[in-house]
Amino acid sequence: MRMQPVWMSLILAVTMAACGGGSGPASDADKSGAGTAGYHVAVIPKGTTHEFWNSIHAGAVKAQRELASRGVAVRLTWKGPIREDDREQQIQVVEGFLSQGVSGVVLAPLDASALVRPVQEARRAGIPTVVIDSALASDDAVSFVATDNEKGGALAADRLGALLQGKGRVLVLRYQEGSASTEARERGFLDRLRAQYPGITLVSSDQYAGPTRDTAKRASENLLNRFGNQIDGVFTPNESSTAGMLLALQDVGKAGQIRFVGFDSSEAFVTAMRARQLDGVVLQNPFEMGYQGVLTMVAHLQGNTIQPRVDTGVTIVTPDNLDTEEARALLNPPLAEYLQ
Repeated sequence: MRMQPVWMSLILAVTMAACGGGSGPASDADKSGAGTAGYHVAVIPKGTTHEFWNSIHAGAVKAQRELASRGVAVRLTWKGPIREDDREQQIQVVEGFLSQGVSGVVLAPLDASALVRPVQEARRAGIPTVVIDSALASDDAVSFVATDNEKGGALAADRLGALLQGKGRVLVLRYQEGSASTEARERGFLDRLRAQYPGITLVSSDQYAGPTRDTAKRASENLLNRFGNQIDGVFTPNESSTAGMLLALQDVGKAGQIRFVGFDSSEAFVTAMRARQLDGVVLQNPFEMGYQGVLTMVAHLQGNTIQPRVDTGVTIVTPDNLDTEEARALLNPPLAEYLQ
């Protein structure tokens, strides 16, 4: 690595950059990150349009700033596909960073299988990967930082089961094939429903929302046209599917009549909960996910022992606990403080 003046290291520690950086630590000085060009860590989300990814970005920046305060210089680059179904673009982003020789990659793979090859290529190039949010069908990552998604799905089933008093008809609008995180939530929901709520009938669980709020709204409209007069409850497993279903229920005048539990947060969801049109959302901690993802990567680059699995927590927020301190912290992460 090239030596740089100390003042340059300090500037780099708090500056977002899009290129440069070494391929990893090679000395005691490099392990500290001080007095060198530092580490270049690429953070690659599934997409860049949902609030969820903004929270991960903010958490990553918090980690960068905290490391700078310890004298560890980290250049952070945030780049991902626009749409969460654009596998090829995410693969190209990963490969682009590998060609730059970044120190490490923090990756939220939008497909559990499609991103296996790029991560293998990174490992062969000596570039470690920390996977966040959604699992990868590979052991090539050095750590997995994420929610216990099956537990999140089970929490949603318990909420819906309680609302329906263990009886009724429900449907699940899935998210997207190949998305390991949402598939785990759907599995957790269905397994808990079948095991604990035999009086609840599942009328549909084979339809997919797709990658955006608009595709989710169209899929929701189709389901409501078919089952709207037959169902008592709905579960959706992520932000965009929840947003699309909420809009569709509002359009047909059934918001608040059909029990509805979703996943992730937005201002629209808070408004809907206050209006009793949404009965709860399962919340991850994406801010913590971004924060722990970057800290874990840098710890690995420094030669420290890291945990192969970091659980960033999951909880459910309802209209009844919406204003608790815990709920407010998850619903309103400090984005403005870290994303300017």
